Amino acid sequence: MTDRFIEISLVKRDIHCTARLLADRAPLTCAAVWDALPLGGDVYHAKYARNEIYALFPPFADTEPPLENPTVTPIPGDLCYFAFAGAELGTRAYGYDREVRPGTTLVDLALFYERNNLLLNGDVGWVPGTVWGEVVEGLPRMAEACNDLWRTGAAGETLSFRRST
Repeated sequence: MTDRFIEISLVKRDIHCTARLLADRAPLTCAAVWDALPLGGDVYHAKYARNEIYALFPPFADTEPPLENPTVTPIPGDLCYFAFAGAELGTRAYGYDREVRPGTTLVDLALFYERNNLLLNGDVGWVPGTVWGEVVEGLPRMAEACNDLWRTGAAGETLSFRRST
């Protein structure tokens, strides 16, 4: 199978990086994401996992992919996929007042940009994610933008995923 690549962008900051899909390790997740592209939404910076940015989406796969290529310790450049029931993200501390409602499911597409991440949530415990891609170009510049997002705020910024040409 030919490698597939996507572009991840912080739209307002005009920062991009390129990632290779890990179809050999997470085939169902990669297929679900690839078929749903392009995707974009409000960006969030992780509160607990550390060096992570992400966007939340309604479920987009016909069938939710199972956990593939799991991790609780993502490394710089990992793209992770999570599916959360509204109850798992229901506390106001996360700031998802608009997205989370009882009975909803949300898909979280995340980019980890630096070391020392741990997917441990104080409300639900360990949160393994599927590693479905790895950044192969542009991570240092994206990491700078992510740190800026952490320091200056995410309001008004969009995280975008699209097929790379």
